[in-house]
Amino acid sequence: MRAVTAWLTAENHLLQLFSTATGIAVCAVLVHPRGASGTGLAVLCLLVLNSLLLCTRLIPEGTLSPRSQTAVLGAGSVAAAALMSMDRSGSASLFAFFVAGHAGYRLGQRAAVILAAATSLLCATVLLFPVGSGYGHVSWYLGALTGVSVLVGISNRSHADALRSARDAARQAELASRSEARAEALAERARIARDVHDVLAHSLAGVNMQLEVTDALLESGAVDEARQAAQRAQSLVRAGLTEVQRTVRDLREDALPLLDTLRAMLGSIPGTGTLSVDGSPRELPVRPAQVIVRCAQEGLTNAHKYAPGAPVRLHLAYGPDETAFEVVNSAPPAGSRPLAGAGGGMGLVGMRERVELVGGTVTAGPVVDGDDAGGWRVRVVIPV
Repeated sequence: MRAVTAWLTAENHLLQLFSTATGIAVCAVLVHPRGASGTGLAVLCLLVLNSLLLCTRLIPEGTLSPRSQTAVLGAGSVAAAALMSMDRSGSASLFAFFVAGHAGYRLGQRAAVILAAATSLLCATVLLFPVGSGYGHVSWYLGALTGVSVLVGISNRSHADALRSARDAARQAELASRSEARAEALAERARIARDVHDVLAHSLAGVNMQLEVTDALLESGAVDEARQAAQRAQSLVRAGLTEVQRTVRDLREDALPLLDTLRAMLGSIPGTGTLSVDGSPRELPVRPAQVIVRCAQEGLTNAHKYAPGAPVRLHLAYGPDETAFEVVNSAPPAGSRPLAGAGGGMGLVGMRERVELVGGTVTAGPVVDGDDAGGWRVRVVIPV
């Protein structure tokens, strides 16, 4: 839009330059008599004066104050009428037409109409009465019509104002777009911070726990148990690296193949996991799809930490007005113990914040009945 308005402005300036040069050239050729003395010298001087006053059309708008602009246009009107009173060809009326048209473009509508009417009256008067040597050669009707060109100037002014308004609107829209982009960038930074927390905080907490257990076991001489704890810590590190890589990959992607991503996540965790789908699968927008993937990541991580070895079930339901997603793990097998102590609860907080950004809700709590009794369920509902 900015390029278009700049091109139109340049085109308008070129048209003004061309019309000014053409008007001066036509009058310079046709206006007569011209000479070195008497009427010819007066016509020549008035021709130069009118040409100089006409060139003020090329002065950028706003350079002259309204009062100065009115004075210049008034002088141009008088000079054009004076030249018309001596010109025998009638071509001097071009200066009067230009003055009235330029008044319509540069002055307010009321002031422009008054100046144009005065120009018509003045030019008609000098042609109707024997004011100069041009009397009788040109009809006074031509002088009376010179003010009509003010309508062209007013029309051009309206077009220029509309163009200026469009340029201002485009500038405001650009500023609004930048503000919106900045807000989206800040929201994206917050999302990335939550993702980094989800991926690293839980893994590092588990690793720290296992290293503390390893140290305690080594002090008590339980080498085999210490080795198992170290292996669990190593497993958590590998899982954390995998999740970091997935996070970086997801941040670079514009869209997520949701079902394929969920199946890949199930295959990367130890134990058994299943994915079930209700409804007709459809492609979700980028942000809701990312939210579901992050919630699945959080749910699977917690299931692996707090109920290692327990079956995990993912369920995705496509409804007409919403998309629901569940992560359900059964009760941990007998004899298993959590890989880490109780966390700070920030994972669930981050999940809720993320889901709220897309207008959804999160519920989480223990399963009290059914085949998964004793386990944990996380349910996310996102409106379409």
